[in-house]
Amino acid sequence: MSQPKNPVFIILAFFAIYVIWGSTYLLNKIAVSELSPFMLAAIRFTIAGLLIFSISKSMGRSLRLTRAQFFNTIIAGFLFLAFGNGVVVWALRFVDSGFAALVISAQPLVVLLFMRIFEGKKILPMSMVGVGLGLIGIYLLVSQKEVTSQENSILGIIMIFACLLSWSYGSLFVGKANLPTNHFVNTGYQMFTAGIILGVASLAFDEPWLYPTDWSTPVLWSMLLLIIFGSIVAFTAFNYLLKIVSPEKVATSTYVNPVIAMILGWYFLEEQITTQSAIAAAVLLTGVYFINTKKKLVVLSRFTSRAAEKVED
Repeated sequence: MSQPKNPVFIILAFFAIYVIWGSTYLLNKIAVSELSPFMLAAIRFTIAGLLIFSISKSMGRSLRLTRAQFFNTIIAGFLFLAFGNGVVVWALRFVDSGFAALVISAQPLVVLLFMRIFEGKKILPMSMVGVGLGLIGIYLLVSQKEVTSQENSILGIIMIFACLLSWSYGSLFVGKANLPTNHFVNTGYQMFTAGIILGVASLAFDEPWLYPTDWSTPVLWSMLLLIIFGSIVAFTAFNYLLKIVSPEKVATSTYVNPVIAMILGWYFLEEQITTQSAIAAAVLLTGVYFINTKKKLVVLSRFTSRAAEKVED
């Protein structure tokens, strides 16, 4: 059953995944400076999930779901949140928030390749140019001495790339999976199950847990904003868009996310923006642009074919 398309909701949802998510890199970086990464993510997602359940019940929304929907929410929660986000938080201990956002900006490239591998979708010529530019941009980004010289930075980069693969596959999975029809309830189940998974991971890795009374004021504010806006608002918007528009269009949030993250990281955390990082960002985001110019290419190809037919006539 197709979902109704409300232009206002779509615009607001894109604003949420563009701007709000761009700020979560800074918020996570601040929080992980004091808190254990898996503990941080576990608390964030578990609380967000419980809040969504409470709000849904107060609004008269049913929390019932089928067994298939329950298992699919667990899979989606793991791909997006438990692994896809929890490990990014872990990696932020070793890399800058702006750098992490730039690496994640390659998501449209990976989504495109996955659609080719798993769905047999053809890659248009201009998209191939985008893939090439994206790979060059990633190389320029990760090959900097300022990045690789930091302690454990290589491990952090590898784990962020693993998260990128997880998010990209999750985007395809959610677009077709049997999930709760209510996007808010769907988000709640993904949040809650991911929070439980991350809590188990935190205990398995013997992470130290701190009571909220021991958190500094910046960390408290970061967690509050992450729970309300980064989790409940933005992730609900993300799940909504995955059912309404194509995965490639949803992945265009990576145009804006790294810009927001780099500016906030530079302003609040004094993270360095090198010339090579700026060039890498320009090349990488140009590649993402080329990947998402499919409609123009279709029009151009039709015009070309028509012109060819006239010449033959």
